[in-house]
Amino acid sequence: MTNMTNMINLIDKLSTTHTLSYDEMYQLIEHRNEELANYLFEKARQVRILYYGHDVYMRGLIEFTNYCRNDCYYCGIRKSNCNAERYRLTKEQILECCDVGYELGFRTFVLQGGEDGYYTDKILADIVSSIKAKYPDCAITLSLGEKSYESYKLLYEAGADRYLLRHETANAQHYSKLHPPVMSLKNRKQCLYNLKEIGYQVGCGFMVGSPFQTTECLVDDLMFIKELQPHMVGIGPFIPHKDTPFAGKPAGTLELTLFLLGIIRLMLPYVLLPATTALGTIHPKGRELGILAGANVVMPNLSPKEVRSKYLLYDNKICTGDEAAECRMCLTHRIESIGYKLVVSRGDCKKPN
Repeated sequence: MTNMTNMINLIDKLSTTHTLSYDEMYQLIEHRNEELANYLFEKARQVRILYYGHDVYMRGLIEFTNYCRNDCYYCGIRKSNCNAERYRLTKEQILECCDVGYELGFRTFVLQGGEDGYYTDKILADIVSSIKAKYPDCAITLSLGEKSYESYKLLYEAGADRYLLRHETANAQHYSKLHPPVMSLKNRKQCLYNLKEIGYQVGCGFMVGSPFQTTECLVDDLMFIKELQPHMVGIGPFIPHKDTPFAGKPAGTLELTLFLLGIIRLMLPYVLLPATTALGTIHPKGRELGILAGANVVMPNLSPKEVRSKYLLYDNKICTGDEAAECRMCLTHRIESIGYKLVVSRGDCKKPN
């Protein structure tokens, strides 16, 4: 059999069994080409339509603080970046964002921020319970980094439904090249398992094309994701930020990101898979291409316009100057142009228990 036939067979195997060995996954990534990618995307779309139809779920992103105690080498809001213009939103401002979002049809709010000690468990729990009291038909997703088991539990009991915590890389050696020594992959993974145990719908994820990443690193990521069995997986291309140690590093590619989206869709058919803002940043139609590769979630920004340009994890981020309603309309047209539709829904994961 030709190599191409072997690779097609691997995609078929992944599509039916949802699993490949380490070596098979490595071979599939290493031997990818345009023809193979198109075959993968076709299979990924079939699986995605089987589980979710042509619906695309939208999440309203509220970036409420860009203060962070961490110093991750790739991130624009790392504590060492003296050029970052820091801000915090009040509870009232966050609720206003939810009001705007609800009117526009959002039924999931994502509260995202750096690891900012100003927002104690008590303050965060009050914000979460206030949103839940006002909008009981909405899901609340938190993306606030690493916390203790007790903190996660308290926020879950306050009404949080989901938690996004990108593991960034499942290879310990690679992890140490992206983060200062005080941070560890072991702790990161433990946080994810704690979140699952508490009862959250859990999301992990990684950057594609981050500095020092190898194909082995990517296979480690995919194997970890298979083991964790998350409800959501957020992947997007690494994009350098000018005020970080990785300023001069090349960005990750659209091509590899899309290929990995297709693999993840076949590996976890039920998963909630965003077409990220970073995808839209590296290509004008990046998010649409993400949907066509198997993604089924988009995350437009509900943050107040005046702070959007300050929450920059990477350079050239799109939509920082748009009003929330403009983002909603723009995305509606983009998604409809490829035969899918944005829906008013909490958009829960259809993972079988």
